[in-house]
Amino acid sequence: MSIVRGLLTWVTFAVITTVQAQQKQISNSDLMSNKLPENLYNNLPTVLKWIDDEQVILYQKLDKDTVAKNYILDSKTGTFTETMMGAKTINGIEFRNSGLANKPSVSPFGKSVMVWDKDLFYSNNGMETRLTNDQGEEKNPTFSPDSNYIGYTKKNNLYSYDLRTKKEVQLTTDGTGTILNGYASWLYYEEIFGRNTRYRAFWWSPNSKTLAYMHFDESKVPMFPIYVSEGQHGYMEQTRYPLPGDKNPEVKIGMVSPDGGNTIWADFNAKDDQYLGWPLWKEDGNVLMVFWMNREQNNLKIFEVKPFDGSKKEWYNETQQTWIDLEDRVGGRVNFLKNDKGVIIQSDKSGWNHLYLYSNDGQFRNAITNGKFTVTNISLIDEKNEIVYFSAKGRENTARTDLYRVKFDGSDLKRLTFGEYNHAKTSLSPGGKYFITTYSNAATPTRMSLVDNNGKLVRELGDMKGAETGQYALAKTELIRIKSEDGLYDLPALVTWPATMDPNKKYPLLLSIYGGPNAGTVTDSWSWSANRQFYANEGLIQVSFDHRASGHFGKEGMNYLYHNLGFWEMADYTTMAKWFIKNGQADPARMAITGFSYGGYMSAYALTYGADVFTHGMAGGSVVDWHLYDTHYTERYMGTPQSNPDGYKSSSVLTYADRYKGVLQIVHGTSDDNVHMQNSIQLVSALQDKGKGFEFMLYPGGRHGWGGAKGVHFNNLKTKFIYKYLLEKQAPKIALR
Repeated sequence: MSIVRGLLTWVTFAVITTVQAQQKQISNSDLMSNKLPENLYNNLPTVLKWIDDEQVILYQKLDKDTVAKNYILDSKTGTFTETMMGAKTINGIEFRNSGLANKPSVSPFGKSVMVWDKDLFYSNNGMETRLTNDQGEEKNPTFSPDSNYIGYTKKNNLYSYDLRTKKEVQLTTDGTGTILNGYASWLYYEEIFGRNTRYRAFWWSPNSKTLAYMHFDESKVPMFPIYVSEGQHGYMEQTRYPLPGDKNPEVKIGMVSPDGGNTIWADFNAKDDQYLGWPLWKEDGNVLMVFWMNREQNNLKIFEVKPFDGSKKEWYNETQQTWIDLEDRVGGRVNFLKNDKGVIIQSDKSGWNHLYLYSNDGQFRNAITNGKFTVTNISLIDEKNEIVYFSAKGRENTARTDLYRVKFDGSDLKRLTFGEYNHAKTSLSPGGKYFITTYSNAATPTRMSLVDNNGKLVRELGDMKGAETGQYALAKTELIRIKSEDGLYDLPALVTWPATMDPNKKYPLLLSIYGGPNAGTVTDSWSWSANRQFYANEGLIQVSFDHRASGHFGKEGMNYLYHNLGFWEMADYTTMAKWFIKNGQADPARMAITGFSYGGYMSAYALTYGADVFTHGMAGGSVVDWHLYDTHYTERYMGTPQSNPDGYKSSSVLTYADRYKGVLQIVHGTSDDNVHMQNSIQLVSALQDKGKGFEFMLYPGGRHGWGGAKGVHFNNLKTKFIYKYLLEKQAPKIALR
């Protein structure tokens, strides 16, 4: 939507207000206690699993009088059949204990293994067997592809268990507090592999003959102490945490037989300043693809490594002027095709993430997709018909995602989803004959539909809009576009306006953001909630807004942030704020911004560097100076303090402490192992030294976020802040329970 269309919105407010006066109201007390009208919204089905190309298991209610059950939908006939496969089963196996330390690992043959009370338990056809009973804790048990072995780590060593001989084999022996085998260092867990890996750093070959694993030496990585206040004396929790410019863990890759024996080391020098990504086995198990990146993170190489001697051969080499993400793309950065048909690679080297076809020996063949849009993931590769099904955003609208198909040679690109909607989630059948899409837009409640592979709507499966939705006065939410100050970008904002608006009044504005490169939060999606409606009733303008580097405008837009975090994000946030002051009845004396983590950084930066526009802020778990965050994330964008001293200075909240004005609420968990409390302490100190006033709250034991009673307290803390400074009245008691 253009700015002109956004301005035209105001012409419609008188009509909207008249219609709302004729509708029912949901009281604030009911909203706060979540006592919503029974038929306001419906629940949608959940896709559990496609059985084949026509049958899919859905978890849903077929009518309001039945409890939710699992049903098999026949896509061809439209018939539903109840199935006994429950939501608590995997491959038909039901797990009796819901408090397991780890999720069960399930083999291709229906066997399962789990960690329970720190030991391994094995289940086969309903029969459970305890495999280990010792003082160590087994972690990340994972079946070999043939289900004959289980791999796991214990006390930082790698083990296997042979289910045929009932024998545990210790595969490494040098594990210590700083030497980790098959168990990731904190830096790799947090920034490269991802938290869902639970520190796992070992990989079975497809033929089950080899376990590849990473060996980490953290002995030269600085220790960061976290004080824990529990008990009479408290204690120090210590993590090997490298800060920009520090020594990283030394990493190498080994390959070993699950039956034991010597490790074969891949031909990499662990002393080199480098990163190694999540590796990928070729299907025959005779080659391990290893992703290598230099410390500067602007050169990605992929090597073929032979497990029998560790020799390596360069297979792919990519360089960029700014940075390359080492983390694997969703759907796979590299997808090997069968029968030597080639390899599909994802890359954003053009300024937009696209698909490319390479030969098996790493030679470029052709671009499969191109243009100013972003491929977000590969959904399915139909090798027989040489078609790729993929999701992408920005081809129709940067705030919407759609499903497409295209031939390997780049021809016959076709959009399969439909309408002016954001198709946030699609699930394809195994052969691509059908897919289920969950979709909405800012004005349309979420729906779910079954569609064929030509994009033809087969049947509706659910509509969140209830029978009484139209009878209630609900706040208006819309997606608008605001032109960047330099005129290059139409920046997206999702706005929930006050329920009723007086053209003669000014209203407080609350901007909720995350910020950060490729971390956008604005989509053209239905986002009604009791909380949003509550604050709309109270007269608050609620905005989510994405800057030019948020991912809407590809890597091309992200590159603005290179060696210069903070500047362009705040330039775009400031432009947005000024637009709402000029065109959206926002009160310039009550312009607030709130966020957590990177969003906390931007909130603190807004009350210092951007304090001429933003008057209030709530900053949680905030980075305040990039000297204080980890190497891999920070140096990707900022380089090192030695190579970019001016960038580190200009991006620091502390640099602009003397500009601070307004009111900032600073919040941090005392045991945050990601963004250390050190950040907020240094900001508090700087503001105190400048004689500035602010609010500060600690959450003892809180990590990078917290729940339970402290989570309720945190929500109430923010509620009271909004009432005191933005709404300028007493918060209702129900909000403070």
